Amino acid sequence: MTNHPSLDDKVALVTGASSGIGAAVARALARAGAAVVLAARRSERLEELADEITADGGNAMVQVTDVTRRNEVEALAQRARDAHGRIDVLVNNAGVMPLSPLASGRVEDWDRMVDVNIKGVLYGLAAVLPTMLEQGGGHIVNVGSLAGRRPFPGGTVYSATKFAVRALTAGIQLELSAEHGIRVTDVQPGVVATELMDHIPDATVQDRFATTWAQRRTLQPMDIANAVLFAVTAPDHVNVNEILVRPTDQAT
Repeated sequence: MTNHPSLDDKVALVTGASSGIGAAVARALARAGAAVVLAARRSERLEELADEITADGGNAMVQVTDVTRRNEVEALAQRARDAHGRIDVLVNNAGVMPLSPLASGRVEDWDRMVDVNIKGVLYGLAAVLPTMLEQGGGHIVNVGSLAGRRPFPGGTVYSATKFAVRALTAGIQLELSAEHGIRVTDVQPGVVATELMDHIPDATVQDRFATTWAQRRTLQPMDIANAVLFAVTAPDHVNVNEILVRPTDQAT
């Protein structure tokens, strides 16, 4: 169990929950007492995670969701409302990172990053906002990136999507926090050991990452889950807007 304050009676939706940061966040929130609704495309992995959480004494349910499809994200929010009657936390974690130099012209990858990393976040916000407004409160957690503060070669479009997430998070705070009690946090990790690194299509970029980090310590998914837990368990009058988490070994 956790030493953090309790999330008993809270309901949390986590996108991209089938692996990596999303799975770690779901475990952490469930251990803190939240009922978690797990969302991703890979149903088998979601079911395994739900079984694990349940066996650990937690409360978890599965909703297969592609965040690029607005109707599926709306169905995710509806599932949570039907099962629990409320939505307290949305963790917009689903993301893709098919890095490549702009000169490679991989426009389909650019489209995919915009669809998942920006539109997926917006669809999540749109799906839960009516419920949170009616409740008079809630918490949106967007998993951004250190790339949302500075671009890097091969990651220009990815960085642009994370800059957008950072701007969106700041706008949510301005429009929704003081007036409607909806808190918002942009958690910005540096290099994390997740599947994203394995999905880089450009061999040169992938090799550069592998070489650079061969002898360095990366963050682990649980490090980011702990940051999320810190934000969502803060007292209601505390709005932790940004958390930047770098590996100690990351120089830039």
